[in-house]
Amino acid sequence: MKDIYPTDEEIEKIRKWDYHDFNGLMEFVRDRWSYPQYWYELKKNNKTRYEISTGGWSGNEDLIQALEENMIFWSMCWEFSKRGGHYGFLVKDKT
Repeated sequence: MKDIYPTDEEIEKIRKWDYHDFNGLMEFVRDRWSYPQYWYELKKNNKTRYEISTGGWSGNEDLIQALEENMIFWSMCWEFSKRGGHYGFLVKDKT
């Protein structure tokens, strides 16, 4: 576990991430995610399903907010949000 807040530069990078590489975006976020035990990935049929939980950590919540502010990512990949900081995303793999 690492309780390190993402930097302003990292948050801005997430907000502006190019829409051609959403798997790269999720790798970038995963590398900054505190409580990795709350990060699940399942690859199937050229898609990756991510189910993640913030664990109540405000640094993780900042990462989620930055993803939400990346309008193209959020509109194409967001599947669900649940009370308590749980999120699901589905990302098509590059072919």
